[in-house]
Amino acid sequence: MHYVYILQGSDGRLCIGYSADLRARLAAHQEGRSRATRGRRWRLVYYEAYLDAATARRRERQLKRSGVARRAVMARRWRA
Repeated sequence: MHYVYILQGSDGRLCIGYSADLRARLAAHQEGRSRATRGRRWRLVYYEAYLDAATARRRERQLKRSGVARRAVMARRWRA
């Protein structure tokens, strides 16, 4: 499985990413092994699972580039 995820930092900032191992990637963010997310506590607020890497990466790129897509995902998350 391949995952696209959204993390929310202790300061409210969002981080969007892709990983084949979601648990290991979240641990890397928490331990400060990712330079972009170092210095904050992060919690997983949303994820989507895909069967192939290409589709997951395409979705990650869409979420990072499109504010409309990001807002739609966050609105869906808060409704659930």
